[in-house]
Amino acid sequence: MSTIAIIDYGVGNLFSLASSLKAVGAKAIVTGDPDEIKKSDKLILPGVGAFEDAAKKLKTTGLDEIIKEEAASGKPLMGICLGMQLLFERSYEFGVFEGLGLIEGSIVPIADHAPAELKIPHIGWNKLELKKQDCPIFKYLSGGEFVYFVHSFFGTDCEADTAATTEYGCVLTAAVAKKNVYGCQFHPEKSGEVGLKILKAFSEI
Repeated sequence: MSTIAIIDYGVGNLFSLASSLKAVGAKAIVTGDPDEIKKSDKLILPGVGAFEDAAKKLKTTGLDEIIKEEAASGKPLMGICLGMQLLFERSYEFGVFEGLGLIEGSIVPIADHAPAELKIPHIGWNKLELKKQDCPIFKYLSGGEFVYFVHSFFGTDCEADTAATTEYGCVLTAAVAKKNVYGCQFHPEKSGEVGLKILKAFSEI
């Protein structure tokens, strides 16, 4: 059985994610050890909080370079929530900060695009509109399923890699996919059966 390393860099609810992976029969470890990350068959980059802080933690630990190297080798990588945003080239979250550059595009405020009356952060269940029907992480979905979001920023200028969108007063990037790199803006581990299907599909890539 392949092993999924959930990258621990001090950001995110890692054990909820580990429990969800275990529930779908996947073998997962929570680790910040570069050797364990390199030995694993697949990687998940979680994250909640501020982009700048998370990016600094990845850089300080050297995990940013390891993630880029492992992704370049063809190893499946999935970013979740802030972890997905970190896959992008840059973020405009209270400044301009460099991301991992694995997905072309930028992270920008929802408030600059959605109607002013909508609450930010965007919290709750929203419908997925699949843009890449053949995306491996969606192999158990048919489209129109609801997943759980908690975010104030989203990915833009990433049309070629957009795997799913959702609507919250405007169209938001809900998931990305580029070769072996995947990202979910929503939380699969908080999205019930639909989220488990996504995690199961990723574990089977």
